[in-house]
Amino acid sequence: MFCNGLYAQGKDSVIVQQIMKEANDNSQLTKLGHELMDVIGPRLVGTPQMKRANDWAVEHYKSWGIDARNEQWGQWRGWERGVSHIDLVYPRVRSLEGTQLAWSPNTGGKTITAETIIIPDLRDSVAFKEWLPNVKGKFVLVSMAQPTGRPDENLQEFGLKETVDKIKKDRAEQTAAWAARLRKVGSGRGALAKALEAAGAAGIVQSLWSQGWGVNKVFSATTKKIPTVDISLEDYGLLYRLTEGGEKPKISVRADSKELGLVPTFNTIAEIKGSEKPNEYVLLSAHFDSWDGASGATDNGTGTLTMMEALRILKKIYPNPKRTILVGHWGSEEQGLNGSRAFVEDHPEIVQHIQAVFNQDNGTGRVVNLSGQGFLNSYEFIQRWLAAAPDSVRTRIQTTFPGVPGGGGSDFASFLAAGAPAFSLSSLSWSYGNYTWHTNRDTYDKIIWDDVKNNVILTAILAYMASEDPQTTSRERAQLPVNSRTGERTKWPVQSKATRKGGVD
Repeated sequence: MFCNGLYAQGKDSVIVQQIMKEANDNSQLTKLGHELMDVIGPRLVGTPQMKRANDWAVEHYKSWGIDARNEQWGQWRGWERGVSHIDLVYPRVRSLEGTQLAWSPNTGGKTITAETIIIPDLRDSVAFKEWLPNVKGKFVLVSMAQPTGRPDENLQEFGLKETVDKIKKDRAEQTAAWAARLRKVGSGRGALAKALEAAGAAGIVQSLWSQGWGVNKVFSATTKKIPTVDISLEDYGLLYRLTEGGEKPKISVRADSKELGLVPTFNTIAEIKGSEKPNEYVLLSAHFDSWDGASGATDNGTGTLTMMEALRILKKIYPNPKRTILVGHWGSEEQGLNGSRAFVEDHPEIVQHIQAVFNQDNGTGRVVNLSGQGFLNSYEFIQRWLAAAPDSVRTRIQTTFPGVPGGGGSDFASFLAAGAPAFSLSSLSWSYGNYTWHTNRDTYDKIIWDDVKNNVILTAILAYMASEDPQTTSRERAQLPVNSRTGERTKWPVQSKATRKGGVD
């Protein structure tokens, strides 16, 4: 039998088996994934796609007989991506792989054609100010040209040691030199963009390589008047070399995004009401928003689908939980956990009575790590709940107790800072950091459906066990370790306020 004597073991065994059967034989994951990632697409806070996703989730929950709502927590700068097209037009014609950054200004319905220029290695900030008039009417290249687009594992597989060492040394030296070049300019990223805008630049061109084949990070623009675009390493390198070689290349850029003013932002909340302890809560957590360089499939489409599918199964198999089971799909996690922080601020009556939070947010992989997050007695209740999971799920998970509380990184930290027992279901990498996290390659095809199904089974079982547990979880904190670097004892994270009005400064 899976469980210890605290539970009615026969009942638990039946529920767990039914959860597994429903997850395996009647999975809705690929259908939901197609609708969310392919049809709706990326879910940047403040965009119509984010609101469409909120409404889509509510509709699905209601179709499963689950109460759900969109709960406004703030406002954000409204913006909608349009067509981006970037072409090399001189000395030859080539369409370049790239896109405008989130919240970048548009090109006014026109195609802008202009020469490119590189920020030179100047003496100091005074020399930079003297040089600035040179950018008028030009696209400014603000990133280093990478010496190679081959990831390290490819170099190590095929290269001679001396060749690999030389490439790595050259890259490190060039990176340091470029950083020093920008420091001489005397401006941070935002101040540099402001200076280039004021000097009449046509736009800003960057390339933020993500250490993998054809992969770039795609974040947000800091310009207010001129477009900022990100170009692939390969095409950026071509453009940089042509510019550096004196060929005076020209590119044309069209970016048709729309400004929508301040728009309301929402968390989507779904709920199965508890039958015996309705004012105690098990919370399934995943952020709903994404960056929009791709479709946000593994960050955090997979976490979103895990929680939706888990609650669908629980409603079917376990429709009358002892404690209330909530799902929180949070907005604006990517800008600082804002949706979950707002929920914590707005619902102290829930936070004070949380039995457990289970959060998933780091890619498509099966869950392989679970930390006690600094709660002294977390070993007792987490191991008790995990014991119900099948060996094929449970034995792959490495647990750490009592662990150290996470200070940020994902939405469980919002609840942890408020003292609630909140846990991160940390997953296997699948090259998440380089290839899909905040990149132009975070798409439906990168999802490993068997691993997501594994996580659904785990999440549903943990939610069931936490709901049924006759004991309320202990919030007693362990004595945290001394930081070897500072010599001071680690402190519990401090609760931070949500940004309720974003993107307007």
